[in-house]
Amino acid sequence: MQVAEAIHAYAHGIPGVSVLPVYGGAPIQHQLKRLSAGAHIVVGTPGRLIDVLDRKALKLDSIRMIVLDEADEMLKMGFIDDVEKILSAASAKRQVALFSATMPPEIVRIAQRHLKNPEKIEIERKSINAPDIDQRFLNVSEGQKLEALTTILELEENDATLIFRRTKNGAAELAERLDARGFAAAAMHGDMKQNERERVIRGLKAGQIETVVATDVAARGLDVEQITHVINYDMPVDVEVYVHRIGRTGRAGRSGVATLFVTPRERRMLKEIERFTRTAIKPMKMPTQADVAARRVQQLKETISKTISDGDLDLYIKLVEELVEEGPHDITEVAAAAARLSSTSRPIAEKPEMVAPPAPRFDEDEPTVRLRMDIGKKDGVRPADVVGSIANEAGIPGRNIGPIDIRDDVTYVGVPASAAQDVIAKVGRARFKGRAVNLRVADSRDDAPRAAARRPPAKGGSTFKSFAPRPGAPKRSGPPSKFKRK
Repeated sequence: MQVAEAIHAYAHGIPGVSVLPVYGGAPIQHQLKRLSAGAHIVVGTPGRLIDVLDRKALKLDSIRMIVLDEADEMLKMGFIDDVEKILSAASAKRQVALFSATMPPEIVRIAQRHLKNPEKIEIERKSINAPDIDQRFLNVSEGQKLEALTTILELEENDATLIFRRTKNGAAELAERLDARGFAAAAMHGDMKQNERERVIRGLKAGQIETVVATDVAARGLDVEQITHVINYDMPVDVEVYVHRIGRTGRAGRSGVATLFVTPRERRMLKEIERFTRTAIKPMKMPTQADVAARRVQQLKETISKTISDGDLDLYIKLVEELVEEGPHDITEVAAAAARLSSTSRPIAEKPEMVAPPAPRFDEDEPTVRLRMDIGKKDGVRPADVVGSIANEAGIPGRNIGPIDIRDDVTYVGVPASAAQDVIAKVGRARFKGRAVNLRVADSRDDAPRAAARRPPAKGGSTFKSFAPRPGAPKRSGPPSKFKRK
């Protein structure tokens, strides 16, 4: 839609140019009707283009140009077969322009098969530097993220903020929590219908929504000038995703602020981002409740001063005078009470700093329960994956997990008996590389355990991704996990 709008604007001086966006999530009948009327330029997503091609509503036998944008992203999202089908259906005389941030082998093969004598144009890597974006990072534990986020949102002046989470569930959950704390927040993720996403963007542009919590897929190509701040609540999966995320602010010469939350296990990724962007990302101090209280005091003063400047206070002046005359309070006490009433939703007194609850401790002599997983060496399971999934989800320190016995098709792991049912409830339905874990207590039919040393948790620098722990959960001591929620 943004590309179609841009082309429409570019063609403003050329009468009669017809541009049509064709995409899924919107009623197809309207698009079919528009196609039957004819269009000079069609901007579409692969799935819906295939649909209208199959319905004979779109013909490509006389097309003169095809532009394939973000080819590597289409590959990642599984659309590459649809792209091949569209290119194969097009006129042999067409010109093709292919844009891609990276050139994996699959994209190279498409270029060789469908482009004739192409010229390759490569932009220097240094162009990814973002001088108009103030980049900074904050060291946090997982349990500190929500409090740090809400404090930043309140302390800093911003028109609109875009917050990135890895998963759609995480985006929806965080948006709900922010909304409950008084921020005008909305989620944007892949499960939402197109008209729901459009409604969020309209609200953002109109100032009705201040904060959008999005996944990378949902925010791809988002260009909204009101976005002044980007916050990476979850660390991006790779350095190029980071560059894409922060590029949602500071667009077209405007300035922006990008904040990256970094947990202890993610410091290596921070260094990789700095190397890739050739930028030193500045550390920032953890904002405090004292900072919030001072900010609220300043805002209250500004509100009171503006109200006095606006005038029309005769009725209220009379009320204050009557209260003073009736006693026993003087004018200072009356004014203080009025100020307090006006700030009940945002009290200016400091709240005590939140402290994450301690991790659970287990008696070293506690018996161990042996659990079984339906995945093993053939699936690429490593001890760090097993320890990380249980530590992150069930809150068990890594030193209390084991022994671990990984066989070809099955894995056994020991956990403290008192925590076994909790581990099964929280990890049992997870998936690993698409395979169901099916965690359960090993029964007598299972082979006797082999000699398996208790594996210490892997130290920092693991490349495995963890799903987000519950908000407010204590800091975990196991390595990250590659297990995914079902």
